[in-house]
Amino acid sequence: MNTPSLNALLRRMPKAELHLHIEGSLEPELIFKLAARNGVELPYASVEALRAAYAFTDLQSFLDIYYAGASVLLTEQDFFDLAWAYFERAAADNVVHAEIFFDPQTHTERGVPIEAVILGLDHACRRAHAEFGISSALILCFLRHLSEDAALQTLEQALPWRRHFIGVGLDSSERGHPPEKFARVFARCRELGLHLVAHAGEEGPAAYIESALDVLKVERIDHGVRCTEDAALVQRLARERVPLTVCPLSNVKLRVVERLADHNLPALLDAGLCVTINSDDPAYFGGYVVQNFLETFAALPQLGAAQARQLAANSFEASFVPAEHKARWRRELDAVAERLGA
Repeated sequence: MNTPSLNALLRRMPKAELHLHIEGSLEPELIFKLAARNGVELPYASVEALRAAYAFTDLQSFLDIYYAGASVLLTEQDFFDLAWAYFERAAADNVVHAEIFFDPQTHTERGVPIEAVILGLDHACRRAHAEFGISSALILCFLRHLSEDAALQTLEQALPWRRHFIGVGLDSSERGHPPEKFARVFARCRELGLHLVAHAGEEGPAAYIESALDVLKVERIDHGVRCTEDAALVQRLARERVPLTVCPLSNVKLRVVERLADHNLPALLDAGLCVTINSDDPAYFGGYVVQNFLETFAALPQLGAAQARQLAANSFEASFVPAEHKARWRRELDAVAERLGA
């Protein structure tokens, strides 16, 4: 059971969110609002019926409903509204920086222009900085269940708007789609000076983490919780300070672990890894970033104020921002913890 002072620290401490799929923040209420605005017919009678369908058995069962929900996103205004709703929640959770994944192929395959996706999201990012002081950046993700040629085509489509995104990632179905499938497109992105991240070691094996590092040359691993299946890999991740963007509620919802009490987050911290806590697809998985902190710390009593501060500090270290920003957020974190006596 978390103490009131620990809960206060988890809520109030500044934090960066580095693993957030913006389409996965699409709440049922907004799905119905956008469906009505755009004349999209949904296979659910109500918000309650849609939310009741969020009972997933694995990653694929989630992705099926995730892509169905995204069908209501058609215009630049829709993408602005989607991201703005996330930023309002992020501000309440004291997120000071967010690096946001988006999946253009989910939309361009439906005939949505890629510029509508990018410009709508970028508008929300700029407004969030002006109104909330939240800094943010966009990371374009390739869908790994599609071909590498499709990823290369998407990259070329996006390049006229290159100034609006800082990096690329790799998401969607992990099983049967190893990182090396995308070696050419990641090499091209590296030539372009983009930051590189990839989902690995969620449903896929620890070997996928190694491939993401060695073949794709990524700077950060999204999820990565299965690294503990390989002791040498854990030592490498600790030695090289490779960040892991862990998403505890997602891991439970998608049956990566059965219960939060079984999560290996304490072991990852004890091994000296640069672990962070994030929300992944919060509309579908039961909570935004503070909820992930609160429920994880409640389920794992060995975690306390020291680990909370470490996780927040790790999120700054793992972000793709200048050193002076990281230092400022660290000072703010220390000030909050000192005020709360944590």
